[in-house]
Amino acid sequence: MRDEDLINKIEETTIDANRCQQETLATILNTNGKVGYLRRYLGDQIDADTFRRVVPLSTYDDYADHIDRMADGMPDHGDEDGCHFLSVDPLICFFLSSGTSGIKSKMIPYYDSASSKAASFLAHYGSSAIQRRLFPQKASVNKSLWFIYASNVTVTKSGFKAMAASTLPLSGNKETQSQFLSTCIAPAQVVKGSNLQQQMYCHLLCGLRKFEIIDSIRAPYAIALIKAFSVLQTKWEQLCTDLEFGCVTSEITDTAMRDSVNELLGGPQEEIAHRVRSICQEKDWGGIIGKLWPNARFVRCITTGSMQQYYKKLKHYAGDIQLLGGEYFASECCVGINMDSIQPPETTRFVMLPTAAYFEFLPFDLNDNDNGFPSEETVDFSEVEVGKMYEVVVTTYRGLYRYRLGDIVKVVGFYNSSLELEFVMRAPKNANEVLTERDLFRAVENLELAGGSLLHGQIVEFSAFMDLDSATKRVKIFLEFSDGCMLLSKEKKDELILVLESCQSTIEDGLGAMYNLKRGNGEIGTLVLSVVQSGTFDLLLHKAVENGAPASQYKPPKIIRKQEMCSFMDANSALTICFN
Repeated sequence: MRDEDLINKIEETTIDANRCQQETLATILNTNGKVGYLRRYLGDQIDADTFRRVVPLSTYDDYADHIDRMADGMPDHGDEDGCHFLSVDPLICFFLSSGTSGIKSKMIPYYDSASSKAASFLAHYGSSAIQRRLFPQKASVNKSLWFIYASNVTVTKSGFKAMAASTLPLSGNKETQSQFLSTCIAPAQVVKGSNLQQQMYCHLLCGLRKFEIIDSIRAPYAIALIKAFSVLQTKWEQLCTDLEFGCVTSEITDTAMRDSVNELLGGPQEEIAHRVRSICQEKDWGGIIGKLWPNARFVRCITTGSMQQYYKKLKHYAGDIQLLGGEYFASECCVGINMDSIQPPETTRFVMLPTAAYFEFLPFDLNDNDNGFPSEETVDFSEVEVGKMYEVVVTTYRGLYRYRLGDIVKVVGFYNSSLELEFVMRAPKNANEVLTERDLFRAVENLELAGGSLLHGQIVEFSAFMDLDSATKRVKIFLEFSDGCMLLSKEKKDELILVLESCQSTIEDGLGAMYNLKRGNGEIGTLVLSVVQSGTFDLLLHKAVENGAPASQYKPPKIIRKQEMCSFMDANSALTICFN
Protein backbone atom coordinates (compact mmCIF):
# COMPACT_ATOMS: atom_id res chain seq x y z
CA MET A 1 0.00 0.00 0.00
CA ARG A 2 1.32 3.45 -0.93
CA ASP A 3 2.14 5.97 1.78
CA GLU A 4 -0.64 8.25 0.54
CA ASP A 5 -3.18 5.42 0.80
CA LEU A 6 -2.06 4.58 4.35
CA ILE A 7 -2.38 8.17 5.52
CA ASN A 8 -5.79 8.47 3.82
CA LYS A 9 -6.91 5.29 5.60
CA ILE A 10 -5.92 6.77 8.97
CA GLU A 11 -7.87 9.91 8.09
CA GLU A 12 -10.87 7.79 7.10
CA THR A 13 -10.94 5.82 10.38
CA THR A 14 -10.74 8.99 12.48
CA ILE A 15 -13.55 10.84 10.69
CA ASP A 16 -16.29 8.71 12.31
CA ALA A 17 -14.42 7.30 15.29
CA ASN A 18 -17.52 6.38 17.30
CA ARG A 19 -18.88 4.23 14.48
CA CYS A 20 -15.48 2.55 14.05
CA GLN A 21 -15.38 1.84 17.79
CA GLN A 22 -18.77 0.13 17.74
CA GLU A 23 -17.79 -1.89 14.67
CA THR A 24 -14.53 -2.89 16.36
CA LEU A 25 -16.36 -4.19 19.45
CA ALA A 26 -18.90 -6.00 17.26
CA THR A 27 -16.07 -7.71 15.35
CA ILE A 28 -14.42 -8.83 18.59
CA LEU A 29 -17.68 -10.19 20.04
CA ASN A 30 -18.68 -11.91 16.78
CA THR A 31 -15.33 -13.68 16.74
CA ASN A 32 -14.67 -14.40 20.41
CA GLY A 33 -18.05 -13.93 22.10
CA LYS A 34 -18.35 -17.63 22.97
CA VAL A 35 -14.87 -18.17 24.45
CA GLY A 36 -14.79 -19.52 27.99
CA TYR A 37 -13.74 -16.25 29.64
CA LEU A 38 -16.74 -14.36 28.22
CA ARG A 39 -19.33 -17.15 28.50
CA ARG A 40 -19.00 -17.17 32.28
CA TYR A 41 -20.46 -13.61 32.21
CA LEU A 42 -22.41 -13.32 28.95
CA GLY A 43 -23.92 -16.74 28.48
CA ASP A 44 -25.71 -16.56 25.14
CA GLN A 45 -26.41 -12.81 25.38
CA ILE A 46 -23.53 -11.64 23.19
CA ASP A 47 -24.10 -7.95 22.50
CA ALA A 48 -22.25 -4.72 23.23
CA ASP A 49 -24.63 -3.41 25.90
CA THR A 50 -24.56 -6.66 27.87
CA PHE A 51 -20.80 -6.85 27.47
CA ARG A 52 -20.30 -3.39 28.98
CA ARG A 53 -22.82 -4.09 31.75
CA VAL A 54 -21.82 -7.54 33.02
CA VAL A 55 -18.19 -8.23 32.04
CA PRO A 56 -16.00 -6.87 34.86
CA LEU A 57 -12.89 -4.79 34.42
CA SER A 58 -9.79 -6.97 34.40
CA THR A 59 -6.06 -6.84 35.08
CA TYR A 60 -3.22 -9.16 34.19
CA ASP A 61 -3.84 -11.14 37.38
CA ASP A 62 -7.23 -12.22 36.01
CA TYR A 63 -5.49 -13.95 33.09
CA ALA A 64 -2.20 -14.99 34.70
CA ASP A 65 -3.25 -18.50 35.74
CA HIS A 66 -4.56 -19.37 32.30
CA ILE A 67 -1.54 -17.83 30.56
CA ASP A 68 0.79 -19.86 32.78
CA ARG A 69 -1.17 -23.02 31.87
CA MET A 70 -0.82 -22.25 28.16
CA ALA A 71 2.90 -21.59 28.55
CA ASP A 72 3.36 -24.84 30.47
CA GLY A 73 1.37 -26.89 27.95
CA MET A 74 -1.47 -27.77 30.35
CA PRO A 75 -4.99 -28.40 29.04
CA ASP A 76 -7.20 -25.41 28.29
CA HIS A 77 -9.54 -24.91 31.26
CA GLY A 78 -12.43 -23.34 29.38
CA ASP A 79 -15.97 -24.65 29.66
CA GLU A 80 -16.81 -28.32 29.90
CA ASP A 81 -17.47 -28.48 26.17
CA GLY A 82 -13.82 -27.70 25.52
CA CYS A 83 -14.28 -24.23 24.05
CA HIS A 84 -11.34 -21.87 23.80
CA PHE A 85 -10.84 -19.77 26.91
CA LEU A 86 -9.51 -16.44 25.57
CA SER A 87 -9.56 -16.58 21.76
CA VAL A 88 -10.72 -18.87 18.97
CA ASP A 89 -7.63 -17.96 16.94
CA PRO A 90 -4.47 -20.10 17.15
CA LEU A 91 -1.74 -18.96 19.53
CA ILE A 92 1.45 -17.77 17.79
CA CYS A 93 3.68 -16.74 20.71
CA PHE A 94 3.81 -14.65 23.88
CA PHE A 95 4.89 -11.02 24.09
CA LEU A 96 6.98 -10.10 27.10
CA SER A 97 6.23 -6.89 28.96
CA SER A 98 8.96 -4.39 29.74
CA GLY A 99 9.47 -5.70 33.28
CA THR A 100 9.19 -2.34 35.02
CA SER A 101 6.55 -3.26 37.60
CA GLY A 102 8.56 -6.25 38.76
CA ILE A 103 11.78 -8.05 37.96
CA LYS A 104 9.85 -10.76 36.10
CA SER A 105 8.03 -9.90 32.85
CA LYS A 106 4.37 -10.49 32.15
CA MET A 107 3.48 -12.70 29.16
CA ILE A 108 0.80 -11.39 26.79
CA PRO A 109 -0.68 -14.05 24.44
CA TYR A 110 -0.35 -13.19 20.75
CA TYR A 111 -3.05 -14.90 18.68
CA ASP A 112 -3.24 -15.20 14.89
CA SER A 113 -6.07 -12.70 14.45
CA ALA A 114 -6.71 -11.34 10.95
CA SER A 115 -8.50 -8.27 12.34
CA SER A 116 -5.64 -7.49 14.71
CA LYS A 117 -3.08 -7.92 11.91
CA ALA A 118 -4.99 -5.40 9.78
CA ALA A 119 -5.14 -2.90 12.65
CA SER A 120 -1.45 -3.36 13.47
CA PHE A 121 -0.51 -2.99 9.80
CA LEU A 122 -2.30 0.34 9.59
CA ALA A 123 -0.71 1.57 12.84
CA HIS A 124 2.89 0.55 12.14
CA TYR A 125 3.05 1.20 8.40
CA GLY A 126 0.93 4.34 8.76
CA SER A 127 3.40 5.64 11.32
CA SER A 128 6.28 4.99 8.91
CA ALA A 129 4.39 6.72 6.10
CA ILE A 130 3.91 9.83 8.26
CA GLN A 131 7.64 9.84 9.05
CA ARG A 132 8.55 9.53 5.38
CA ARG A 133 6.26 12.46 4.57
CA LEU A 134 8.25 14.52 7.07
CA PHE A 135 11.64 13.15 5.96
CA PRO A 136 11.44 11.77 2.40
CA GLN A 137 13.73 8.82 1.80
CA LYS A 138 17.10 9.40 0.13
CA ALA A 139 18.76 7.08 -2.33
CA SER A 140 22.27 6.96 -0.85
CA VAL A 141 22.00 8.19 2.75
CA ASN A 142 19.43 5.64 3.87
CA LYS A 143 20.62 3.72 6.94
CA SER A 144 19.75 4.04 10.62
CA LEU A 145 22.02 3.60 13.60
CA TRP A 146 19.29 1.64 15.33
CA PHE A 147 19.87 0.48 18.89
CA ILE A 148 17.58 -2.52 18.92
CA TYR A 149 18.12 -5.89 20.56
CA ALA A 150 16.41 -9.17 19.82
CA SER A 151 18.31 -11.63 21.99
CA ASN A 152 15.56 -12.39 24.51
CA VAL A 153 13.66 -15.11 22.65
CA THR A 154 12.84 -17.96 24.99
CA VAL A 155 10.71 -21.05 24.49
CA THR A 156 8.01 -22.06 26.96
CA LYS A 157 7.42 -25.65 28.07
CA SER A 158 4.58 -25.85 25.55
CA GLY A 159 6.98 -24.91 22.72
CA PHE A 160 5.81 -21.35 22.10
CA LYS A 161 8.30 -18.52 21.76
CA ALA A 162 8.24 -15.63 24.23
CA MET A 163 9.74 -12.32 23.09
CA ALA A 164 9.39 -8.56 22.90
CA ALA A 165 6.74 -7.36 20.46
CA SER A 166 9.48 -5.59 18.48
CA THR A 167 11.31 -8.90 18.08
CA LEU A 168 8.46 -10.68 16.26
CA PRO A 169 9.59 -9.63 12.74
CA LEU A 170 13.03 -11.11 13.48
CA SER A 171 11.58 -14.48 14.43
CA GLY A 172 9.82 -14.96 11.10
CA ASN A 173 11.08 -15.99 7.67
CA LYS A 174 14.17 -14.53 6.00
CA GLU A 175 12.09 -12.15 3.88
CA THR A 176 10.40 -10.65 6.95
CA GLN A 177 13.73 -10.34 8.74
CA SER A 178 15.34 -8.73 5.71
CA GLN A 179 12.60 -6.09 5.47
CA PHE A 180 12.91 -5.30 9.15
CA LEU A 181 16.72 -5.01 9.05
CA SER A 182 17.05 -3.36 5.65
CA THR A 183 17.59 0.11 7.11
CA CYS A 184 19.65 -0.97 10.12
CA ILE A 185 23.40 -0.31 9.70
CA ALA A 186 24.48 -3.16 11.99
CA PRO A 187 24.39 -6.77 10.77
CA ALA A 188 21.64 -9.10 12.01
CA GLN A 189 24.17 -10.86 14.25
CA VAL A 190 24.52 -7.68 16.32
CA VAL A 191 20.76 -7.20 16.67
CA LYS A 192 20.43 -10.86 17.70
CA GLY A 193 23.53 -10.86 19.90
CA SER A 194 23.81 -12.42 23.33
CA ASN A 195 25.18 -9.55 25.44
CA LEU A 196 23.57 -6.13 25.76
CA GLN A 197 26.76 -4.16 26.47
CA GLN A 198 28.58 -5.84 23.59
CA GLN A 199 25.65 -5.18 21.27
CA MET A 200 25.62 -1.47 22.15
CA TYR A 201 29.36 -1.28 21.46
CA CYS A 202 29.03 -3.02 18.09
CA HIS A 203 26.08 -0.85 17.04
CA LEU A 204 28.26 2.20 17.70
CA LEU A 205 31.26 0.73 15.88
CA CYS A 206 29.18 -0.08 12.78
CA GLY A 207 27.61 3.38 12.84
CA LEU A 208 31.01 5.09 13.07
CA ARG A 209 32.45 2.97 10.24
CA LYS A 210 29.54 3.82 7.90
CA PHE A 211 28.98 7.35 9.21
CA GLU A 212 28.44 8.90 5.79
CA ILE A 213 25.24 6.90 5.03
CA ILE A 214 23.59 7.28 8.45
CA ASP A 215 20.30 9.15 7.98
CA SER A 216 18.92 8.70 11.51
CA ILE A 217 19.63 7.50 15.04
CA ARG A 218 16.88 5.35 16.52
CA ALA A 219 15.82 3.33 19.55
CA PRO A 220 12.46 2.25 20.95
CA TYR A 221 12.95 4.31 24.14
CA ALA A 222 15.08 7.31 25.06
CA ILE A 223 16.87 5.37 27.81
CA ALA A 224 18.44 3.10 25.16
CA LEU A 225 20.08 6.09 23.46
CA ILE A 226 21.27 7.53 26.77
CA LYS A 227 22.90 4.19 27.61
CA ALA A 228 24.48 3.94 24.14
CA PHE A 229 26.01 7.41 24.26
CA SER A 230 27.28 6.69 27.75
CA VAL A 231 29.17 3.76 26.19
CA LEU A 232 30.49 6.15 23.51
CA GLN A 233 31.81 8.54 26.17
CA THR A 234 33.65 5.78 28.04
CA LYS A 235 34.74 3.58 25.09
CA TRP A 236 35.54 6.05 22.29
CA GLU A 237 39.29 5.39 22.45
CA GLN A 238 38.76 1.65 22.06
CA LEU A 239 36.31 2.27 19.23
CA CYS A 240 38.99 4.35 17.46
CA THR A 241 41.54 1.57 17.93
CA ASP A 242 39.13 -0.98 16.42
CA LEU A 243 38.57 1.29 13.42
CA GLU A 244 42.28 1.93 13.01
CA PHE A 245 43.19 -1.76 12.92
CA GLY A 246 39.97 -2.96 11.28
CA CYS A 247 39.35 -5.54 13.98
CA VAL A 248 36.87 -5.70 16.86
CA THR A 249 38.31 -5.74 20.37
CA SER A 250 38.65 -9.12 22.08
CA GLU A 251 36.23 -7.82 24.73
CA ILE A 252 33.47 -8.75 22.27
CA THR A 253 33.19 -12.47 22.97
CA ASP A 254 30.13 -13.29 20.83
CA THR A 255 31.83 -14.98 17.85
CA ALA A 256 29.01 -14.42 15.34
CA MET A 257 28.81 -10.75 16.29
CA ARG A 258 32.60 -10.30 16.04
CA ASP A 259 32.84 -11.96 12.64
CA SER A 260 29.96 -9.97 11.13
CA VAL A 261 31.31 -6.62 12.41
CA ASN A 262 34.85 -7.43 11.26
CA GLU A 263 33.43 -8.06 7.80
CA LEU A 264 31.58 -4.74 7.86
CA LEU A 265 34.74 -2.89 8.95
CA GLY A 266 36.44 -4.09 5.78
CA GLY A 267 39.99 -3.79 7.10
CA PRO A 268 41.87 -0.87 8.72
CA GLN A 269 40.08 2.49 8.56
CA GLU A 270 42.78 4.93 9.67
CA GLU A 271 41.15 8.07 8.26
CA ILE A 272 37.84 7.33 9.95
CA ALA A 273 39.63 6.48 13.21
CA HIS A 274 41.48 9.81 13.06
CA ARG A 275 38.21 11.65 12.35
CA VAL A 276 36.40 10.07 15.33
CA ARG A 277 39.39 10.58 17.63
CA SER A 278 39.70 14.28 16.74
CA ILE A 279 35.99 14.80 17.57
CA CYS A 280 35.80 12.73 20.75
CA GLN A 281 39.07 13.84 22.34
CA GLU A 282 37.54 17.31 22.72
CA LYS A 283 35.13 15.68 25.20
CA ASP A 284 32.43 18.15 24.21
CA TRP A 285 29.38 15.92 23.93
CA GLY A 286 26.97 18.71 23.07
CA GLY A 287 25.77 18.10 19.51
CA ILE A 288 27.94 14.97 19.25
CA ILE A 289 25.42 13.25 16.97
CA GLY A 290 25.76 15.90 14.27
CA LYS A 291 29.54 15.93 14.61
CA LEU A 292 29.92 12.19 14.18
CA TRP A 293 27.03 11.67 11.73
CA PRO A 294 26.82 14.87 9.65
CA ASN A 295 24.15 13.47 7.30
CA ALA A 296 21.76 12.40 10.06
CA ARG A 297 18.45 14.23 9.81
CA PHE A 298 16.64 13.04 12.92
CA VAL A 299 16.80 11.07 16.16
CA ARG A 300 13.72 9.02 16.99
CA CYS A 301 12.59 7.35 20.21
CA ILE A 302 9.82 7.50 22.80
CA THR A 303 10.34 10.44 25.15
CA THR A 304 6.95 10.60 26.88
CA GLY A 305 5.99 9.21 30.29
CA SER A 306 8.93 8.00 32.36
CA MET A 307 11.20 8.65 29.36
CA GLN A 308 10.66 12.41 29.65
CA GLN A 309 13.47 12.72 32.21
CA TYR A 310 16.01 11.83 29.48
CA TYR A 311 14.75 14.36 26.93
CA LYS A 312 17.00 17.23 28.00
CA LYS A 313 20.15 15.09 27.89
CA LEU A 314 19.13 13.63 24.55
CA LYS A 315 18.65 17.13 23.16
CA HIS A 316 22.15 17.93 24.42
CA TYR A 317 23.55 15.02 22.39
CA ALA A 318 21.40 15.83 19.33
CA GLY A 319 22.17 19.56 19.14
CA ASP A 320 20.47 20.98 16.06
CA ILE A 321 19.30 17.60 14.78
CA GLN A 322 15.54 17.10 14.96
CA LEU A 323 14.37 14.89 17.81
CA LEU A 324 11.23 12.90 16.94
CA GLY A 325 8.88 11.23 19.41
CA GLY A 326 7.53 7.71 19.07
CA GLU A 327 4.06 6.18 18.97
CA TYR A 328 1.71 5.01 21.70
CA PHE A 329 1.95 1.26 21.20
CA ALA A 330 1.66 -1.35 23.95
CA SER A 331 2.33 -5.10 23.97
CA GLU A 332 -1.44 -5.60 24.32
CA CYS A 333 -2.42 -3.46 21.31
CA CYS A 334 -1.68 -0.28 19.41
CA VAL A 335 -3.32 2.75 21.02
CA GLY A 336 -2.40 5.90 19.12
CA ILE A 337 -0.19 7.50 16.47
CA ASN A 338 1.98 10.57 16.90
CA MET A 339 0.83 12.67 13.95
CA ASP A 340 3.18 15.56 14.86
CA SER A 341 6.34 13.81 16.02
CA ILE A 342 8.51 16.96 16.18
CA GLN A 343 6.72 18.10 19.35
CA PRO A 344 8.61 17.82 22.68
CA PRO A 345 7.27 15.30 25.21
CA GLU A 346 5.30 17.83 27.24
CA THR A 347 3.19 18.75 24.17
CA THR A 348 3.14 15.38 22.38
CA ARG A 349 -0.35 14.32 21.37
CA PHE A 350 -1.38 10.85 20.25
CA VAL A 351 -4.32 10.37 17.91
CA MET A 352 -6.23 7.29 19.01
CA LEU A 353 -6.79 4.60 16.40
CA PRO A 354 -10.47 3.59 16.68
CA THR A 355 -9.92 0.31 14.81
CA ALA A 356 -6.96 -0.85 16.95
CA ALA A 357 -9.08 -2.06 19.89
CA TYR A 358 -12.27 -1.16 21.72
CA PHE A 359 -11.43 1.57 24.21
CA GLU A 360 -13.06 2.62 27.44
CA PHE A 361 -11.92 5.21 29.96
CA LEU A 362 -11.95 5.26 33.76
CA PRO A 363 -12.16 8.83 35.14
CA PHE A 364 -9.07 9.76 37.16
CA ASP A 365 -8.60 12.84 39.34
CA LEU A 366 -5.23 13.64 40.91
CA ASN A 367 -6.95 15.93 43.40
CA ASP A 368 -9.27 13.19 44.67
CA ASN A 369 -8.77 12.10 48.27
CA ASP A 370 -8.11 8.55 47.08
CA ASN A 371 -5.13 9.77 45.04
CA GLY A 372 -7.26 9.82 41.91
CA PHE A 373 -7.81 6.07 41.94
CA PRO A 374 -10.45 5.43 39.28
CA SER A 375 -13.96 4.21 39.96
CA GLU A 376 -15.33 1.13 38.26
CA GLU A 377 -17.60 3.14 35.95
CA THR A 378 -16.14 3.66 32.48
CA VAL A 379 -17.05 6.05 29.69
CA ASP A 380 -16.56 5.45 25.99
CA PHE A 381 -15.25 7.53 23.07
CA SER A 382 -18.39 9.65 22.91
CA GLU A 383 -18.50 10.42 26.64
CA VAL A 384 -14.97 11.63 27.49
CA GLU A 385 -14.39 15.29 28.33
CA VAL A 386 -11.52 17.39 27.02
CA GLY A 387 -9.16 18.43 29.81
CA LYS A 388 -9.89 15.43 32.04
CA MET A 389 -7.69 12.44 32.85
CA TYR A 390 -8.58 8.77 32.46
CA GLU A 391 -7.11 5.32 32.82
CA VAL A 392 -7.23 3.46 29.49
CA VAL A 393 -9.22 0.21 29.32
CA VAL A 394 -8.93 -2.01 26.23
CA THR A 395 -10.79 -4.92 24.71
CA THR A 396 -8.53 -6.44 22.07
CA TYR A 397 -8.91 -8.78 19.14
CA ARG A 398 -6.49 -11.10 20.91
CA GLY A 399 -8.26 -12.17 24.06
CA LEU A 400 -8.12 -9.32 26.59
CA TYR A 401 -11.51 -8.06 27.74
CA ARG A 402 -12.09 -4.72 29.51
CA TYR A 403 -8.42 -4.88 30.44
CA ARG A 404 -6.93 -2.05 32.47
CA LEU A 405 -3.86 -1.02 30.53
CA GLY A 406 -2.43 0.81 33.54
CA ASP A 407 -1.84 4.11 31.71
CA ILE A 408 -3.19 7.50 32.77
CA VAL A 409 -3.86 9.83 29.84
CA LYS A 410 -5.32 13.30 29.45
CA VAL A 411 -7.81 14.05 26.68
CA VAL A 412 -6.56 17.28 25.09
CA GLY A 413 -8.63 17.55 21.92
CA PHE A 414 -9.86 15.84 18.79
CA TYR A 415 -8.35 14.85 15.47
CA ASN A 416 -11.34 14.70 13.15
CA SER A 417 -13.66 12.88 15.57
CA SER A 418 -11.02 10.71 17.23
CA LEU A 419 -9.43 11.58 20.56
CA GLU A 420 -6.09 13.28 21.04
CA LEU A 421 -4.30 12.15 24.19
CA GLU A 422 -1.34 13.22 26.25
CA PHE A 423 0.37 10.40 28.14
CA VAL A 424 0.52 11.40 31.82
CA MET A 425 1.93 8.46 33.79
CA ARG A 426 1.45 4.88 34.88
CA ALA A 427 -1.63 4.39 37.04
CA PRO A 428 -1.55 3.68 40.79
CA LYS A 429 -2.17 0.01 41.52
CA ASN A 430 -4.63 0.67 44.34
CA ALA A 431 -6.22 3.45 46.37
CA ASN A 432 -3.71 3.00 49.21
CA GLU A 433 -0.76 4.24 47.18
CA VAL A 434 0.38 7.60 48.51
CA LEU A 435 2.27 8.97 45.52
CA THR A 436 2.30 8.76 41.75
CA GLU A 437 5.06 8.84 39.15
CA ARG A 438 4.24 12.50 38.56
CA ASP A 439 4.66 13.25 42.29
CA LEU A 440 8.06 11.55 42.29
CA PHE A 441 9.23 13.48 39.23
CA ARG A 442 8.20 16.75 40.89
CA ALA A 443 9.96 15.83 44.16
CA VAL A 444 13.24 15.07 42.37
CA GLU A 445 12.97 18.29 40.35
CA ASN A 446 12.46 20.17 43.63
CA LEU A 447 15.52 18.47 45.09
CA GLU A 448 17.68 19.45 42.12
CA LEU A 449 16.47 23.06 42.26
CA ALA A 450 17.02 23.34 46.02
CA GLY A 451 20.41 21.64 45.80
CA GLY A 452 21.53 24.02 43.06
CA SER A 453 24.72 23.36 41.10
CA LEU A 454 25.84 20.78 43.65
CA LEU A 455 23.03 18.42 42.63
CA HIS A 456 21.82 19.62 39.22
CA GLY A 457 22.85 17.14 36.56
CA GLN A 458 24.31 14.78 39.13
CA ILE A 459 21.15 12.70 39.70
CA VAL A 460 20.97 10.28 36.77
CA GLU A 461 18.28 7.84 37.99
CA PHE A 462 15.69 7.59 40.73
CA SER A 463 12.78 5.49 41.94
CA ALA A 464 10.56 5.16 44.99
CA PHE A 465 9.21 2.30 47.10
CA MET A 466 6.10 2.63 49.23
CA ASP A 467 6.53 0.36 52.23
CA LEU A 468 2.85 0.08 53.13
CA ASP A 469 2.89 -3.37 54.73
CA SER A 470 5.31 -2.85 57.60
CA ALA A 471 4.37 -1.46 61.02
CA THR A 472 6.11 1.82 60.17
CA LYS A 473 4.69 2.75 56.78
CA ARG A 474 7.06 5.01 54.89
CA VAL A 475 8.25 6.10 51.46
CA LYS A 476 11.82 5.39 50.40
CA ILE A 477 13.37 7.28 47.48
CA PHE A 478 16.39 5.77 45.75
CA LEU A 479 18.81 8.17 44.03
CA GLU A 480 21.74 7.30 41.77
CA PHE A 481 24.34 10.00 41.14
CA SER A 482 26.55 10.25 38.07
CA ASP A 483 29.67 8.13 38.00
CA GLY A 484 32.57 10.02 39.55
CA CYS A 485 30.35 12.54 41.33
CA MET A 486 32.58 14.34 43.86
CA LEU A 487 29.79 14.39 46.45
CA LEU A 488 30.13 10.61 46.80
CA SER A 489 33.77 10.80 47.90
CA LYS A 490 34.57 10.24 51.57
CA GLU A 491 35.66 13.86 51.93
CA LYS A 492 32.35 15.18 50.56
CA LYS A 493 29.89 12.66 52.03
CA ASP A 494 29.10 14.81 55.09
CA GLU A 495 28.45 17.75 52.76
CA LEU A 496 26.09 15.62 50.66
CA ILE A 497 24.17 14.59 53.79
CA LEU A 498 23.79 18.23 54.84
CA VAL A 499 22.56 19.23 51.37
CA LEU A 500 20.00 16.39 51.22
CA GLU A 501 18.79 17.07 54.76
CA SER A 502 18.36 20.78 53.99
CA CYS A 503 16.10 19.81 51.06
CA GLN A 504 13.69 17.65 53.09
CA SER A 505 10.76 20.06 53.06
CA THR A 506 11.02 20.86 49.35
CA ILE A 507 11.23 17.15 48.50
CA GLU A 508 8.15 16.35 50.57
CA ASP A 509 6.26 19.32 49.12
CA GLY A 510 6.69 17.69 45.71
CA LEU A 511 5.39 14.31 46.82
CA GLY A 512 1.78 15.40 46.47
CA ALA A 513 -1.32 16.07 48.54
CA MET A 514 -2.03 12.45 49.48
CA TYR A 515 1.49 11.87 50.80
CA ASN A 516 1.47 15.10 52.81
CA LEU A 517 -2.01 14.43 54.20
CA LYS A 518 -1.07 10.97 55.46
CA ARG A 519 2.35 12.16 56.58
CA GLY A 520 0.71 14.96 58.54
CA ASN A 521 -1.79 12.74 60.36
CA GLY A 522 0.80 10.09 61.16
CA GLU A 523 -0.48 7.37 58.82
CA ILE A 524 2.98 7.10 57.26
CA GLY A 525 6.37 7.58 58.85
CA THR A 526 9.39 9.66 58.00
CA LEU A 527 10.78 9.86 54.48
CA VAL A 528 13.92 7.83 53.69
CA LEU A 529 16.48 8.78 51.03
CA SER A 530 18.85 6.09 49.83
CA VAL A 531 21.80 6.99 47.59
CA VAL A 532 22.72 3.83 45.70
CA GLN A 533 26.09 2.96 44.25
CA SER A 534 26.93 4.11 40.74
CA GLY A 535 25.70 1.58 38.19
CA THR A 536 22.92 0.14 40.39
CA PHE A 537 20.17 0.89 37.88
CA ASP A 538 22.30 -0.72 35.14
CA LEU A 539 22.55 -3.82 37.31
CA LEU A 540 18.78 -3.74 37.71
CA LEU A 541 18.43 -3.59 33.93
CA HIS A 542 20.68 -6.62 33.46
CA LYS A 543 18.86 -8.50 36.22
CA ALA A 544 15.53 -7.81 34.51
CA VAL A 545 16.92 -8.94 31.12
CA GLU A 546 18.26 -12.13 32.70
CA ASN A 547 14.73 -12.79 33.98
CA GLY A 548 13.22 -12.38 30.51
CA ALA A 549 12.53 -8.64 30.17
CA PRO A 550 13.17 -7.46 26.57
CA ALA A 551 16.27 -5.24 26.44
CA SER A 552 14.73 -3.09 23.68
CA GLN A 553 11.62 -2.34 25.74
CA TYR A 554 13.14 -1.98 29.20
CA LYS A 555 12.17 1.10 31.21
CA PRO A 556 13.70 1.77 34.64
CA PRO A 557 10.98 1.51 37.31
CA LYS A 558 9.84 4.75 38.90
CA ILE A 559 7.40 3.29 41.44
CA ILE A 560 8.78 0.02 42.81
CA ARG A 561 6.05 -2.34 43.98
CA LYS A 562 7.94 -5.59 44.54
CA GLN A 563 9.80 -6.18 47.78
CA GLU A 564 12.45 -8.21 45.94
CA MET A 565 13.31 -5.17 43.81
CA CYS A 566 13.47 -2.93 46.87
CA SER A 567 15.75 -5.45 48.60
CA PHE A 568 18.05 -5.39 45.57
CA MET A 569 18.25 -1.60 45.77
CA ASP A 570 18.88 -1.70 49.52
CA ALA A 571 21.74 -4.14 48.97
CA ASN A 572 23.41 -1.58 46.70
CA SER A 573 22.87 1.42 48.96
CA ALA A 574 25.91 3.62 49.66
CA LEU A 575 24.19 6.11 51.94
CA THR A 576 20.81 6.13 53.73
CA ILE A 577 19.20 9.16 55.38
CA CYS A 578 16.11 8.88 57.59
CA PHE A 579 14.54 12.31 57.90
CA ASN A 580 13.03 13.54 61.16
